[in-house]
Amino acid sequence: MASLLEQLRNYTTVVSDTGDFHAIHQFRPQDATTNPSLIAAASEKPEYAPIVDDVLKQVRKDAGPSVSDKEVAARAFRPLEVAFGRKILDIIPGRVSTEVDARLSYDTDKSIAEARAIIALYDKAGISHDRILIKLASTWEGIRAAEILEKEGIHCNMTLLFGLHQAIAAAEAQVTLISPFVGRILDWYKKDTGKDYVGADDPGVQSVTTIYNYYKKFGYKTVVMGASFRNIGEIKELAGCDLLTISPHLLTELESTEGPLARKLDPANAQKMNIQRLTIDKATYDKMHAADRMAHDKLKEGIEGFSQAIEDLEKMMEKRLSEITEPAAAAH
Repeated sequence: MASLLEQLRNYTTVVSDTGDFHAIHQFRPQDATTNPSLIAAASEKPEYAPIVDDVLKQVRKDAGPSVSDKEVAARAFRPLEVAFGRKILDIIPGRVSTEVDARLSYDTDKSIAEARAIIALYDKAGISHDRILIKLASTWEGIRAAEILEKEGIHCNMTLLFGLHQAIAAAEAQVTLISPFVGRILDWYKKDTGKDYVGADDPGVQSVTTIYNYYKKFGYKTVVMGASFRNIGEIKELAGCDLLTISPHLLTELESTEGPLARKLDPANAQKMNIQRLTIDKATYDKMHAADRMAHDKLKEGIEGFSQAIEDLEKMMEKRLSEITEPAAAAH
């Protein structure tokens, strides 16, 4: 019998949730996604040191000797993301997601500027916009940024998405893709209720199922990519989702596990469902977000976590810069 991973690929586009090139080579995903934590983890491995070093040396050269190592490290985050993205695109046939600095999540204008700057670096490397997804947090401001970027032909992936209000707002903004976080939703409910959840009872699975059915019922072009899985049971319950982004250790488990895998999500079934259509303006978004404790808590926590990950990565790069170059002439 075919492995669960092989069967899953019949229903769903499998995306690799890692910055590790070896894992991407191994599992041959269509697409790949990264975030600061994944890049930091990869950057600490000796085999990726040349990528980090090359970026730091180039940014140091461009900045000049009067700029401090700390500032150089801060400026290096964007080109390092793109450097990893370019390497990943050499391996996969599809798209890579590259993330806007999470510290800009509540600033529409700065998020747009950052996204354009990321795309400009890919343009300089001769990489088509069709192969890049810009990741933005699913705040109201992030969704508005994505709406403008999509009109410019810059495709967006809305991350840190936990509630139906975020999903509908993103679809109405005509974003390319959303990444609802299955495992983080489960984490919140387990902590809040003290219960464990299995299979279809998993609140993260239920959330993504609701969003998927809503999108297919009303014919939105935005696609759903389930993310942040804690176990293969969650993945099995979402077989048929447009895309699923899966970590290497869960891809390994899926590849080594045999057994039947039924399709759980299907556009034809969604079309038959009785679902109420909602319109999400800012007032409705804010009201629904405030009423959804889980979505409120996890969005806030996620932005803080991604922001901290960037700061940790910058500290790591500052330390590395001091090891591979002469100290900056001055620290302004």
